[in-house]
This record gives sequence, C-alpha cells and structure tokens, in this order.
Amino acid sequence: MRPRMSNPGEFTEEQRSAWVREQYQKATKYMAEKGMVVTSVTTEDSRYIAPLFAVWKLQTNEKENYWVICGDLPADHIPVAAAIDGREAVRNFAMKWQLQAENIGRAANEPAQVEFARLLVSRAESLYEMFEDESVWKNG
Repeated sequence: MRPRMSNPGEFTEEQRSAWVREQYQKATKYMAEKGMVVTSVTTEDSRYIAPLFAVWKLQTNEKENYWVICGDLPADHIPVAAAIDGREAVRNFAMKWQLQAENIGRAANEPAQVEFARLLVSRAESLYEMFEDESVWKNG
C-alpha cells in the first residue's frame, strides 16, 4: 500500500466522495458474497483513508454488526465485538492477515498461494503502520 500511495491532498472533495461511495459498494458487495445483507452503516464510526482503505461499521439484516475493510487491499470482515473502534479494527485486520499469511505460507504448494501470502503480509504491515500513525486518526 505505502509505495503506491498518492497524496490524499490530491483528491478533490468530489473525487473523495466518489471514492468513498465506491468503497461502500465494494463493502456491501463483499458482504453479499458472504451471504450477509447490509441494512445500515454507522458512518460516524466508519473511517475512510482515501485512496488506501475504508473501514465500515455495518449492520446486517440479521442485526449483526461487523467491521468491513476494503480499498487497495483484500476485503475482509470481523465482528464489531473484536474491536472498539475503526482504529482497533485496522490493528485487528493487520494481525489477522499476518496469521493467515503464515498459515498459507506453511501449506502453500502453488505459486498463487505464495503470492497471496506475500500480499497479505505487505498489506498487514502497511495497515499496522497506519494504525500506529497518530496523524491518520486525529480527526476521528
């Protein structure tokens, strides 16, 4: 994520809004692919770090709440109970992906699996850097 990061200041408000809408659509599509229908979003708890990632606090039609991450990384979800806020959700995803990459790496017998494990490690490291960066979270 870091090397391809463009300066968020380069986004106009219109471009940022379009990016946020696109990420919301990705998040709801991801949840639908997992068999969960999103019925609402808690925007005040969601965070958007354009153009890198968005962390959404979503509720499903089953009244279950999830943190969903998407953007320039694999989409994923965790129960809201796993993290008190969007920042903690980012740390949770980073740790989850490190563990997944380690497990995939141990069992990998195809180049695509090895490459996916590398992608997870890269994104997890970048996410953790973002989690630690106070300036990212100062406005929310």
